[in-house]
Amino acid sequence: MRLIGGQWRRSKLPVPDRPGLRPTPDRVRETLFNWLGQDLGGWRVLDAFAGSGALGFEAASRGAAEVRLLERDAALVAVLKAQQQRLGATQVQVERADAMAWLAASAPARFELVLLDPPFDTTLAAPAAALAARLVVPGGFVYVESAAPLAEPPPGLLPHRQLRAGAVHAQLFVAAGGDGHGG
Repeated sequence: MRLIGGQWRRSKLPVPDRPGLRPTPDRVRETLFNWLGQDLGGWRVLDAFAGSGALGFEAASRGAAEVRLLERDAALVAVLKAQQQRLGATQVQVERADAMAWLAASAPARFELVLLDPPFDTTLAAPAAALAARLVVPGGFVYVESAAPLAEPPPGLLPHRQLRAGAVHAQLFVAAGGDGHGG
């Protein structure tokens, strides 16, 4: 897999063979970052179920000032840290954590963008989105990738964009009270 835009465009990302790991397809990542704009300069981004790190590293490549990758699997954390060092991505922090517990304990209004791509064989998308809604600044975004679309927007979030690509349903929500770009 390769990053598709920004500073590290065309850089390869290793994709370890781990149960349930399903990186976001290139077409979906490209669409997401077209929706958000190509330049995420100054944004604070959380990739809560990092997996391969494709979404978080893509955000960092496009200028995000801070990107936090959360991953529970120790082997994936090691791969993410190696990738962070290889790219010299000083704005990326990799943390071994349970995403749901981290989201529940985090301070509110910390991020312009929260990326959620929980394992497809779980029902974590809706509860994770509800927790993420309080973490974004007014006008910030919550991106949810799942096997089925969320039936309703999480409280405090408004539907912004959505797509379906094969088995992937991608939804982008915007937090009420801002201009749609974290401010």
